[in-house]
Amino acid sequence: MELEAGKKVILFDGVCNLCNGAINFVIKRDHQDRFRYASLQSEIGKALLKERKIDTNEIDSIVLIEPGVAYFVKSDAALEIAEGLGWPWKTLYVFNYILPVQLRDKLYDFVARNRYRWFGKKDQCMIPTPALRSKFLDA
Repeated sequence: MELEAGKKVILFDGVCNLCNGAINFVIKRDHQDRFRYASLQSEIGKALLKERKIDTNEIDSIVLIEPGVAYFVKSDAALEIAEGLGWPWKTLYVFNYILPVQLRDKLYDFVARNRYRWFGKKDQCMIPTPALRSKFLDA
C-alpha cells in the first residue's frame, strides 16, 4: 500500500471517544502537518495492520506507522506522536527513558481496557469535516 511520503500514519479506534479526542488534540497541534489518520476499523486501517502482521486482539487502540521505517504501538506510539508535535509536547518523550516500556504499557493497557467505560463509545467512526478530510486516509 502506497502512503504519502514523509507522513506518519496514526491508526486509532474510531468509535472510542477518548481516541477521537486524542486525534483532535493531535490535529490541532500538528503545525508541521506530519500526520495522517485512519481508524482501525476502516479498510485501509485493517490493510495497514495486516501488512505489518499486527494482531488486533492485542493492539486495539493506537498504532503509529512511519512508512518504510517502523511502526509503534501502545505507549511507544503515544510518545512518538508527542515527540512529533514539537515543543512543549516533545518533552513527554523523556518518559521513554525514565520508565521501562513494560511499566508504561501496563498503564496504557489499564486505560485502554477502561476507555469505553470512562469516556464512552460512538456507534460509528468519526467523520472528518471537509477541511480535515485530506488528512484522513479513509475519508
